[in-house]
Amino acid sequence: MRRSNFALRVPPTLLAEARKAAESEGVALNQLITLALAEKVSAMRTEEYFEDRARRADPAKVSRILVRVGKGNPPIEGDELPLELAVRKVKKKK
Repeated sequence: MRRSNFALRVPPTLLAEARKAAESEGVALNQLITLALAEKVSAMRTEEYFEDRARRADPAKVSRILVRVGKGNPPIEGDELPLELAVRKVKKKK
């Protein structure tokens, strides 16, 4: 793996908080920043992946699949929506 140095200008207050976070996690500041950057890049790639899948989706196929969902498979105990979610859905319908 190639390593590079990168000068980063960080406001003093943010740097102080990052140092505290690294210390509380028991890692080096460099490791904390590298991990945070890797998590952000990974999240962006995941978002792009799902956006691409959504663009390629065939709405007609999705509709045909959704019509079949649950047929011959009645709900069982534990399938209920949490009460607060069910109440929100009812309010939206009105």
